Amino acid sequence: MTQRASELSGEQRAGAPGRGLTAAEVAERISRGEVNDVPVRSSRSLTEIVRANVFTRFNLIIGVLWVIMLAVAPIQDSLFGFVIIANTGIGIVQEWRAKKTLDSLAVVGESKPVVRRDGKAAAIHTSEIVLGDLIELGPGDKVVVDGTVAEADGLEVDESLLTGEADPVLKKTGDTVMSGSFVVAGGGAFTATKVGREAYAAQLAEEASRFTLVRSELRSGISTILKYITWMMVPTATALVISQLVVKEHNFKDSIARTVGGIVPMIPEGLVLLTSVAFAIGVVRLGRKQCLVQELPAIEGLARVDVVCLDKTGTLTEGGMDVTELRPLGDAEEPYLRRVLAAFGASEPRPNASLQAIIDAYPAPADGAWTTTGTLPFSSARKYSGAAFTEDGGASSAWLLGAPDVLLSEDDPALAEIGQLNEQGLRVLLLARARGELDAPDAAQGAEPAALVVLEQRLRPDAGQTLAYFGEQRVATKVISGDNAVSVGAVAAKLGMEGAEHPLDARRMPEDTDEMASAMEQNAVFGRVTPQQKREMVAALQSRGHTVAMTGDGVNDVLALKDADIGVSMGSGSEATRAVAQIVLLNNSFATLPSVVAEGRRVIGNITRVATLFLTKTVYSVLLAVLVVCFQVEYPFLPRHLTLLSTLTIGVPAFFLALAPNKERAHPHFVRRVMRYAIPSGVICAAATFVMYLIARHHYSGTGALDAETSAATLTLFLVSMWVLAIIARPYTWWRICLVAAMGLAFLIVLAVPWLQDFFALKLVGTQMPWTAVGIAVVASVALEYVWRLVGRRFGA
Repeated sequence: MTQRASELSGEQRAGAPGRGLTAAEVAERISRGEVNDVPVRSSRSLTEIVRANVFTRFNLIIGVLWVIMLAVAPIQDSLFGFVIIANTGIGIVQEWRAKKTLDSLAVVGESKPVVRRDGKAAAIHTSEIVLGDLIELGPGDKVVVDGTVAEADGLEVDESLLTGEADPVLKKTGDTVMSGSFVVAGGGAFTATKVGREAYAAQLAEEASRFTLVRSELRSGISTILKYITWMMVPTATALVISQLVVKEHNFKDSIARTVGGIVPMIPEGLVLLTSVAFAIGVVRLGRKQCLVQELPAIEGLARVDVVCLDKTGTLTEGGMDVTELRPLGDAEEPYLRRVLAAFGASEPRPNASLQAIIDAYPAPADGAWTTTGTLPFSSARKYSGAAFTEDGGASSAWLLGAPDVLLSEDDPALAEIGQLNEQGLRVLLLARARGELDAPDAAQGAEPAALVVLEQRLRPDAGQTLAYFGEQRVATKVISGDNAVSVGAVAAKLGMEGAEHPLDARRMPEDTDEMASAMEQNAVFGRVTPQQKREMVAALQSRGHTVAMTGDGVNDVLALKDADIGVSMGSGSEATRAVAQIVLLNNSFATLPSVVAEGRRVIGNITRVATLFLTKTVYSVLLAVLVVCFQVEYPFLPRHLTLLSTLTIGVPAFFLALAPNKERAHPHFVRRVMRYAIPSGVICAAATFVMYLIARHHYSGTGALDAETSAATLTLFLVSMWVLAIIARPYTWWRICLVAAMGLAFLIVLAVPWLQDFFALKLVGTQMPWTAVGIAVVASVALEYVWRLVGRRFGA
């Protein structure tokens, strides 16, 4: 797209000031391609999904081995290739399902900027913005394209996501605004000067918020494991090839088959698949509950969280409020105060929840006799807003509306009355007459109290249950709010939150990070917290090793959401909060969070289980290959034998175990936890199998001896692997018992049905060796039980 900035100013002058573009001008820009055409993507494309699932390092290795086997061996020895095709297909289908779920939810959760065209304001999709559009801004709105401020009314913009500077920047007419910044106070409008791919900051924002399959301990852990496996495979496989093709003098094709049979099981090919499938199905399940996961590892991340920081408004309470009482202070009369509040409400085009409640209670009269001469937008940092009026008789007055404990001196007698109301969980605003200019830094000093506006907050009916859930799961909850600490504590107490009876005013919080962390760990409810303090609180908790989730819906939560390990935004929250959050609750229900935690725990716990299965196979496969090379014997298995064993003891059970319910709390150090079980299990499996193989080699002789030896070794490995599966399947439920029993029954059917015996080249000869195999498997199983219990005692379950 060609940027036409030089022409823009002239074309803008064609329309009336503030009316925006005309329909004809919009059509002309669209025809020239001057539209905001950067695609908003929530997931990988179908091409990327197919590429990621098909073109992997291990698929390449297995593909080459499969082609070799198709050329030199019966189809039975090529079954592993068909299994890989099926696995890859499953991975593609499941991730495609997750993509469609994410895309549909992203459309539902997409916020629409308000654009002024032909003098009328209308919400449109971000992609429909054209060069020169006049875009309106209000508190919480994100600047979606680069532009120049055309109108400003106390417009304060936070550019921390671009520059790292946390202090809001006051914008005046003619100033530049960049995409990726957001409004924290005031309002206005700006003219789009860079749209589409020309707006570089917009590209950064898109990349930052794009769906991803990375930054996950599970996935990075698996990648680390695969890297080590590759290092082990190369020398082991090379030695095995030399051993089978050069040292042993037997049928060339049989040597090839047994060599491939030794290499294929070293590859945990299904592990990556099951991890992707588990994540993808988690996305679909959460999608059904109107939970948009903007970054896939957030499912895993929230399961690892041990501290959840909650914003009160919109999280514990519903967004709306009701005015329950107006208490005059001093000589002011209530009718006059009602008129002031009505004018105050009418002065703000984009009211917050508190002011909206006042507007509902005191609507502006139709005569509109009062004229607004100045406004001071509400800011979370200063805790109040202001407005100046010319009244009916021509008199001028300026008013402030905000937190009583900020606007009043500490010794004001009205604070005692306000404290009693706060203890009831009521929210109290102070209406005060300002003595000086609204925009003066000391505007609140000397303000004359006029009235208390008492607001009742609506508690979310499910918030108490959700807090109780986190308590049961040993996840600490911290309520961090900009409201009065006593009021916040009373609300939390109504919901049964532990520690709510001792709220802490954040204005008395220590600034030292370590001291702040101690205060955070010792207390549960914090009031009068500024946006910057929320960010510092999150950092303080993280400095103590906590994994922190932050929930919120207001613009004052953005900085903390961005810095938290997991940011959770309400769907009705500001556009800025949704942009930086990893998880968006489109149904605005805090009660959805336990579902996300449960889904993450299911994924982590189950993948840890199945990874142990897969890596046990890798360990015993590598060790068997090493033993074969050292003892200069034929590799005991053909590919068909290990395909059968892998399917019955790993592939099918792992698929069910990966998707099963699992409420176990997530633990760190995934690689260490998996390998401390997989290595000893693999060693025991390999040792038992090779001992049985050597015994069978000394027992059998003549034609068909190798087949008999292979069958005895296969029986041993199956029985020991089944015991590993039985251990991993614990704690037992009816379906887990049925799953293990079904796998055992399937192997018995293979041994009992003649054509299956021939197909898999499995036939037990005599009774002595089969019973010896059972005996060795029993001894190995006892060793497995001892080792697992020893590891559990020494390192924890």
